[in-house]
Amino acid sequence: MYNYNDFDRAFLAERNAQFRAQVERRIDGSLTEEEFRPLRLMNGVYLQLHAYMLRVCIPYGTLNPDQMRRLAHVAETWDKGYGHFTTRQNIQFNWPKLKDIPDILDSLGEVGIHAIQTSGNTIRNTTADHFAGAAADEIEDPRPVAELIRQWSTDHPEFQFLPRKFKIAITGSPNDRAVTRAHDIGLRMIRNARGEPGFEVLVGGGLGRTPMLGAVIRDFLPKADLLPYLEAIVSTYNVMGRRDNKYKARIKITVFENGIDTFKAAVEDRFAETRAQFSGVDQQILQGIEAQFAPPAFRNAPVDAYDTAYAADPVFRAWADTNLHPHRVEGYAIVTVSLKAHGATPGDASAEQMRLLADLAERHGHGELRISHEQNVILPHVHRADLPQIHAELQAAGLATANVGLVSDIIACPGMDYCALATARSIPVAQEIATHFDALGLEQEIGRLKIKISGCINACGHHHVGHIGILGLDRAGVENYQITLGGDGTETAAIGERAGPGFAYDQVVPAIERLLRAYLAERAGPEEAFIDAYRRLGPAPFKAALYPEEARDAA
Repeated sequence: MYNYNDFDRAFLAERNAQFRAQVERRIDGSLTEEEFRPLRLMNGVYLQLHAYMLRVCIPYGTLNPDQMRRLAHVAETWDKGYGHFTTRQNIQFNWPKLKDIPDILDSLGEVGIHAIQTSGNTIRNTTADHFAGAAADEIEDPRPVAELIRQWSTDHPEFQFLPRKFKIAITGSPNDRAVTRAHDIGLRMIRNARGEPGFEVLVGGGLGRTPMLGAVIRDFLPKADLLPYLEAIVSTYNVMGRRDNKYKARIKITVFENGIDTFKAAVEDRFAETRAQFSGVDQQILQGIEAQFAPPAFRNAPVDAYDTAYAADPVFRAWADTNLHPHRVEGYAIVTVSLKAHGATPGDASAEQMRLLADLAERHGHGELRISHEQNVILPHVHRADLPQIHAELQAAGLATANVGLVSDIIACPGMDYCALATARSIPVAQEIATHFDALGLEQEIGRLKIKISGCINACGHHHVGHIGILGLDRAGVENYQITLGGDGTETAAIGERAGPGFAYDQVVPAIERLLRAYLAERAGPEEAFIDAYRRLGPAPFKAALYPEEARDAA
């Protein structure tokens, strides 16, 4: 993984010193809150419902053990002992005091972590497949390219005040685990007819109040052309994007209003200029970055301990069946550690849990951790012989819930418990769904399911691409929850369809139960997942389950 050099460290120290001076001026009254706002946003500081919030960047979701321990230290020293991992593979600290944030940033900088461009109308943290560098289906590890994008976009002088925030996602696998089609730019690594790796480039995706899936702007782009092509896209958007209405300022609206053909022509014209300006220096930098992402020294050892535990321990077997993913190296597995224990806040991890995960990565995971956009933690390189020991330690820390990809593995934004923009609660809904289906004993029977919850129209919980999406809104001062069906964030991406009228807070869980019982009754067999049944049957039987009174009246 990438290690900061002298330039990186000096750059970060200077940025942190600038922000420290800005904070001092805000505290002594030299800056008003309105004047301070753009300065704090450039450094990941939000003003939430109850306090300032610091959003810390975890580039392409990759951490080493020392970095995870430093996050634990920040949580314990300056916050309330926990952090919240987000759908952009970042971490948020919800309770820091403004006067302490410069000290937090200096502490994080010592281990190569920052908060630059985690907010504001600029290029945000580039997200990546959380199994990158480990997945058996991967064409190539996309993280070196993601790091190149990070270096190019950080403090890019042309792109610090874009019409609106800008998000890029990248995957190196045909199976899209990075939700690339829901991003301003999505990059999917593919091979051309000669077997050369390059990218399918998508543009104009995004969720929020106007959800759209990205359109293909280039079927195949050679890796060597990627950075100048990205520059061409963003600079074209910077000129064409609207600034008169923030709700119509995202690139998805620019592409929609002008048409993909017109937008593509403008990008290609700009690309002809930018390509010559790069002159190969980006490829030299990429080669240096790639050397730092060399795979670890995998070991060859018997897996008898795993086989014995799998045969003898049903608890371990359930966890292995649910939370492990195939690794590209024989004898290894990818471990997803669920941060969704039944009744817990999705994405939250305590300082103690973070330290344990760091220790496990150091002892058993070749020193690597990943944060997924699904708000879980990944140990990407674990030998199967070590899995029984890892499972035992996770159990003791409350981190061994066997629910990855199931009903209770819910993506949820912070909602009205923290966010100043939220119009409804998200966390309690997620908690009640998880505990309800656990008590019913139906979670394993229901099988693969993606439930995603947002507490407002901004869709930070990605509800539009949930198999079941839940959107909390305010209706005359009362929380009202809309349900969408059929969304998908993978390579077969789809925007979910609104099922009908919303539900009151206390009606949401019963509605989801009716929906899922209808699925169990209608599916072709245990192997047919909810999304597949929905696509086969259409919305009618599911709407009838959600709104039984309307179905009776129609009959």
